[in-house]
Formats: sequence, structure tokens, C-alpha cells
Amino acid sequence: MHYFLTGTDTDVGKTIAAAWLMLKLDAAYWKPVQVGRHEESDEQVVRRLTGFPDEAFARSSYVFPDPLSPHYAAERCGAHIDMDQIKLPSYEEPLIVEGAGGVLVPLNENALMVDLMVQLALPVILVARTGLGTINHTLMSLEALRSRDLVITGVILNGDEMPHNRTAIETYGKTRILGQIPPLTSLTGASLMDIPPLFELEADGSIK
Repeated sequence: MHYFLTGTDTDVGKTIAAAWLMLKLDAAYWKPVQVGRHEESDEQVVRRLTGFPDEAFARSSYVFPDPLSPHYAAERCGAHIDMDQIKLPSYEEPLIVEGAGGVLVPLNENALMVDLMVQLALPVILVARTGLGTINHTLMSLEALRSRDLVITGVILNGDEMPHNRTAIETYGKTRILGQIPPLTSLTGASLMDIPPLFELEADGSIK
């Protein structure tokens, strides 16, 4: 099973969640549209944390140096993101597809990130913060996904334990929490592996 990993916002913890899921599912990784980072790209972070071999990483369809919304990062390079050029790579093992920014970030003058999710037709996992404001942002993101008839596998929370926010997301969002990634003093593959999933695995490694 392949999954599209998106977030309620930028810098919400998608890349760390992607590495955690890869370790738990023994999955491959693909970032279709990569915009710039100051030191490491998202793919480089995931490579470092998982230690997985090169063949577990599919080549991005588009890479732009500026840390901006994809549509503007492309424009700054004199480029244009063509949705027809973004093709799902072939993997027998589970694949984590990491989006850029949030659900409604623009890719070009006509398409948003959620349109790419529809195009790829994968079940979606949403990454959300645990703190103040997360209920509103998470519920709006879930509503945007459901309005496109996308299948939502669940939510991964990133941050300190906030039971009241977690319960609200589960209750009002009518979804389940797949895991919570707490603040880590040492962010390594080993520390991520120590975080227990709140889901079971099928025989093929997909989320049950």
C-alpha cells in the first residue's frame, strides 16, 4: 500500500513523520515536488534518519532551490509544474509520498497540492501539530480532503502530549490518530523507532 503524506501547514513535521512511517512500514520514499532548504532537503533528512539504500528513494519530479510555495518557487526559476509530468513511481513495497506545504498549497496557476493527491489516488495521512490552533487547522484540512472524496487513513500528531486536542481531532474530525511524535532531544533513526505506532500492520506491511 502507498500513502500520500500531507500536513496542516508547512514545517508541521511531515518529513520526520515520513521517516517514522518508513521505518515502521519498511517503505520507500518519494517527494514529487521539492522546494529548497537551507542545509538539507527533505529527502536528505529522510535518508539520514532511515539509513535506507538509494533504491528506496524515487527521484523528485521537480526540485527548486527557493524555500517558497511550489508555484512561486517554480516561477522564480522560469519553470512551470506540469501535473502530467508527475508520475507515481513503481514500488512493490509500501511507498510514502511526501507533499510540499499544506493541503491547499498551489502547484501552478490551476492546481493545488490536493489536486495531486486526487491525481495519484492514494490514501492520505495528515500530519498535524498538537498545540494551540491545531483543531481548527486539522479539521479544515480533513474537510478539504473529504470534499475531494479522498480516503483518509488517519492523522499523525507532532509535538507535546495534548490529550484534549487529540480527543477533539478524533471526535470532530471523525478520524484516528496513527501515532504521536514527541519532541526528541536526539533526533535519530533509533529514537524514531522507539516511538510506538497506534496502528497494526497487514501482512503486506500496509496500515490496518
